[in-house]
Amino acid sequence: MNKQQPYRLIISGGGTGGHIFPAVAIANEFRERHPDAQILFVGAKGRMEMTRVPEAGYRIIGLWISGLQRTLTLSNLLFPVKVIVSFIRATFIMKRFKPHAVIGTGGYASGPIMLAATRFGIASVAQEQNSFAGMVNKQVGGKVSKVCVAYEGMEKYFPKDKIVLTGNPVRKDILVIHPKRERALTQLAFEANRKTLLIIGGSLGARTINESILAGIDKLIDAQIQVIWQTGKGYHQNVTTQLAGKDLKKIRVFDFLKEMDLAYAAADVVISRSGALAVSELCIAGKPCILVPSPNVAEDHQTRNAMALVEKKAACLVADRDANETLVDEAMKLLFDEQRARVLSENIAKLAKPNATREIVNEIEKLIGANRN
Repeated sequence: MNKQQPYRLIISGGGTGGHIFPAVAIANEFRERHPDAQILFVGAKGRMEMTRVPEAGYRIIGLWISGLQRTLTLSNLLFPVKVIVSFIRATFIMKRFKPHAVIGTGGYASGPIMLAATRFGIASVAQEQNSFAGMVNKQVGGKVSKVCVAYEGMEKYFPKDKIVLTGNPVRKDILVIHPKRERALTQLAFEANRKTLLIIGGSLGARTINESILAGIDKLIDAQIQVIWQTGKGYHQNVTTQLAGKDLKKIRVFDFLKEMDLAYAAADVVISRSGALAVSELCIAGKPCILVPSPNVAEDHQTRNAMALVEKKAACLVADRDANETLVDEAMKLLFDEQRARVLSENIAKLAKPNATREIVNEIEKLIGANRN
C-alpha cells in the first residue's frame, strides 16, 4: 500500500461488550500493522464504551443517542431529536477528522456515524456479529462498502456482493490461553487439582444466571468447586450481599473481568449467555460450556446461536426458564464427567475462527488502498 500520511480510522460500536470488544480488537490489529495510525472511537454518552475504550488506550467521542425502549418513555419521544442531533455531530466529526475509513460494529452510536460516512462516500465496513442482523446494521448495510459477518445465510439482510464471511473479532489475548493456566490459578489462589467453574452473563451481567448460581451456591461450596463469577456491575452489590456469611475461600466474585484470558485459562467448565461474541470466544477458548440463552433479544437469536453449537455436540443448553432449578446441577455433572467435557471441548474448538480480526482488517486495507491516491 502506498501511504503518504498516517491512516485515520473512525470506529463506532457500543452499548454492550458484544459491540465494544470487536471494535477494540479491530483497532488493535490495525494499529499493530500501522503504528502511526490515528484511530478515533465514537460511542453513545453514558454507555459502557465511554469507559472501556479509553481503558484500551483510545480516544472516544460520545453522541447523544440511545435505542428505542419497548414502552412509551420520554427517551422514545426524544429519539427522533437524538438521531438528528447525533447525525449533525457525526457530520462535523467526519469533516474535522477526515477518516480514510469508518467501521461500525453495531449499537446506537454507529448509526449516525455510518450514515455520515456513506453520505460523504468514505470507505465503510459494517461488522455484524449475530445470525440475526441488528437494527443499525440493517439500516446501513445497503449503503456501506462491505459487511463482515460471522454466520452464513446473511443475504437475507445484506446485498450478497457486499458480504464477507470472516467470523467475529475477539480480544487477542484469548487466542492463546492454555499456557496461562498455572499463572491464572496462582493469581486466583486456586488449587490445580480442584475443578473450576467460570460464570459469565455477558458484559452487563445476567439476572437469571446470577439468581441460579445463588440458589445453588451451597452445592458448589460443598463440592469444593472453585468459582470465578462475573456478575455484571448492576448485580454485583446484590450478589455480594447475599453471599455474606458463606464460605467464600474458593469463590471469586467480580463485577467485570478485565483479564478474560486468565479466567478462561483457569476454567474447566463455563456457564455463559450465548451472545455472538460470547460464542466466538468460547469456540476459541475450546472450553466445555453450558449456554443459557437470553430470552430478551430480537428474534430469539441467542437460542439460535446456542443451537448451532448444541447440534454439533459442542455445547450444552439450559433454557432461561429452567436455570434456577437445573443450572448448578448440570454444571456439576459436566465438571465431573471428564469424558463428556473432553468431547464438548474438542467439538467446540473445531468451530473457532481465530483469524476473524485479521480478515476484517484485510478488507479495510483493501478499501483504503482502493480509495486513496
